Amino acid sequence: MASQTQHAMLDKIKTADGFIAALDQSGGSTPKALRLYGIEESQFSNDDEMFGLVHDMRTRIITSPPFNGDRVLGAILFEDTLDRNIEGKPSARYLWDEKRVVPFLKVDKGLNDEADGVQTMKPITSLNLLLEKANAQDVFGTKMRSVVKLANEAGIEAVVKQQFDVAKQIIAAGLVPIIEPEVDIKSPEKAEAEGLLKAAILKQLAALNSDQMVMLKLTLPEEDNFYSELVEHENVIKVVALSGGYSRDEANQKLTRNKGVIASFSRALTEGIKAAQSSRDFDTVLDEAIESIYQASKA
Repeated sequence: MASQTQHAMLDKIKTADGFIAALDQSGGSTPKALRLYGIEESQFSNDDEMFGLVHDMRTRIITSPPFNGDRVLGAILFEDTLDRNIEGKPSARYLWDEKRVVPFLKVDKGLNDEADGVQTMKPITSLNLLLEKANAQDVFGTKMRSVVKLANEAGIEAVVKQQFDVAKQIIAAGLVPIIEPEVDIKSPEKAEAEGLLKAAILKQLAALNSDQMVMLKLTLPEEDNFYSELVEHENVIKVVALSGGYSRDEANQKLTRNKGVIASFSRALTEGIKAAQSSRDFDTVLDEAIESIYQASKA
């Protein structure tokens, strides 16, 4: 049975204005995230030091005064972050207790090599243990990512089926899955791929029971409001958009043209913040980023 905390988190995601911060860079993407933040690879010598530095960066973002539940609905964390504390509290609990930001956990283990124009997820080893850990820390939901590069029907159907198969395990554990079949913004067949993707998602949604609820995280489409059927679907709590390599300004502009979709930005959120900035400058830059993404998500 869902707890009071889960009910409060669900109500927030369903009804409040705001967006979801994607703070879940993992092994492969962490060096790039740190480099953009102003920390070069020469400043760490192993994974422990690297993850320590990125946790410091995330802690600085999360504890910054502009980062709070007034404009940020949720935050997606990497497992390493879940295992660490922020100001003496487990990270997920800190988010909700101190900031009223709903915690999500990235659960995928990376991508397989491209086949049939897509990259499916690697097997998610020990998923049940990870979901137990998430539940123990009052995490609300999960996120898992696949990538679509070409308009290959068989490949796209395989990506979506895999996502929904795992999503059902996550729902059974009492969590809300964010399903993320990202369409590469550089795809020469992006619009065609989006058409196949929407059809595959609608097919999987139609097979869910009325109490099996999901969220969708999708690349901003070529055609405005292309995913409106998904936004309005009774099994979809929320459709969120990734920035996918677009600049913040471009991502925000595209987002404003897609009604009912909110942001779940990563690089576009942290664009412009630097390790060397004073607290005042850091908070100012982050506040401007949060406000612009919040307004685009409300539009």
